[in-house]
Amino acid sequence: MPITTTRRQLLQQSAVGFGSVALSSLLAGEACSRSSASGPLAPKQSHFLATAKRAVLLFMHGGVSHVDSFDPKPKLTEMNGQPLPFPKPKFEFAPTGNLLASPWKFRKYGESGIEVSDLFPHIGNCIDDIAVIRSMNGGDLVSHGPALLNVNTGSGVFARPCLGAWTLYGLGSENQNLPGFLSLSPSLYHGGAQNYGSAFLPATFQGTRLGDGNTHFKDARLSSLAPAQAPELQRLQLDLLKRRNERHLQSIGEDSALEARIESFEMAFRMQAEAPDVMDISRESATTQSAYGVGIEPTDEFGRQCLFARRCLEAGVRFVQVNFSYPRNYWDAHGDLRNNHTSNAARVDLPVAALLKDLKSRGMLDDTLVIFATEFGRTPAAQGNDGRDHHPHAFSFWMAGGGIRGGTTYGQTDEFGYYVAENKVTMPDFHATILHLLGLDHERLTFRHAGRDYRLTDVHGHVVQDILKA
Repeated sequence: MPITTTRRQLLQQSAVGFGSVALSSLLAGEACSRSSASGPLAPKQSHFLATAKRAVLLFMHGGVSHVDSFDPKPKLTEMNGQPLPFPKPKFEFAPTGNLLASPWKFRKYGESGIEVSDLFPHIGNCIDDIAVIRSMNGGDLVSHGPALLNVNTGSGVFARPCLGAWTLYGLGSENQNLPGFLSLSPSLYHGGAQNYGSAFLPATFQGTRLGDGNTHFKDARLSSLAPAQAPELQRLQLDLLKRRNERHLQSIGEDSALEARIESFEMAFRMQAEAPDVMDISRESATTQSAYGVGIEPTDEFGRQCLFARRCLEAGVRFVQVNFSYPRNYWDAHGDLRNNHTSNAARVDLPVAALLKDLKSRGMLDDTLVIFATEFGRTPAAQGNDGRDHHPHAFSFWMAGGGIRGGTTYGQTDEFGYYVAENKVTMPDFHATILHLLGLDHERLTFRHAGRDYRLTDVHGHVVQDILKA
């Protein structure tokens, strides 16, 4: 007999008893599905021996000023208030004036003696584990949305799968009872869910959002994750729902969203047993929580995110985005640069350093890649009296752990920090390097869509070999 029940009718008729299935947040966010060990998220063989098994992306939304953080420019201080002695970029977000010296001093840290500004003393103390890329270039993407999408997906123009989705597609996940890719407090501004989405990859590989950037991370929840009161009955309910959904899928043909939805029910059932423990940072010692700045201001929120990320990575989650994001937090210092960057750095410096030290003390830093990124830098010339405008032409990222040669810098900008002067690193280069550390060849990691093979790096990208351990 043909199936006449519509999907909407099926869900309405079957809704009784779903309250304990722990799916309200997952479904509301079109959350990522997770499969059994034989499904699409089962661990996969990498292309070659990886130095990193997992990755965490610490994303600083708004644009951290490179000339005030990781790229010291004495000439900028010397010529403070004077005009730039060469032409400014053709593409600018807004007009800028004369050169603006950094309000912060730079100091040498560690055995490597790499200079870091006074904004980041705790990260500075970890510099011997860090490789700073001072020659990032984001092309002409001068506004937040395209620039942010470029960092996360490799394209500021087209809808493309994000880095975390490509990672899951290539490697699967080590823990089938937890999402393989989490995005913590992502902003719903500037690209929204595309920044942790799977685009044309199967929906299974998209990120699971926890929090939304609008509220404090301590209030972020995946609702109703308590163990089921009657697991046997719940299992029967899920089996019935799965059979009906699979019959519907057969009637309509391939539908990755529906397939992901079917898998999400199974993942939610498995998560009920493990996720509440992993998500409960109160299980950490008071000493550990204090090290991350949990329970004190201004570090409580980002400290919670970093500690939560470490617990998830330790439990087998493959990729975690930790977002310092709009609208509550942002680095977008068009004015009042000193207060903006001082305030934001005070929120993230201690937690980020604590994450690096914690991973190292647990023996996890060697195979965990830590990435510190932002969508672009800020102009060395002033916007107004005390601000800096968007600047995609030259900026700084850093990476640590997972095969990175710490205590190094790569690339240079000119003496003012306006343009890359040596060893330019494009976004495809950056992505190719991350995939390489995870054991994936960016040229081989492809997906067939709309008649052609796509990859994260499109037709570009070279691995930055000089920041890798020999």
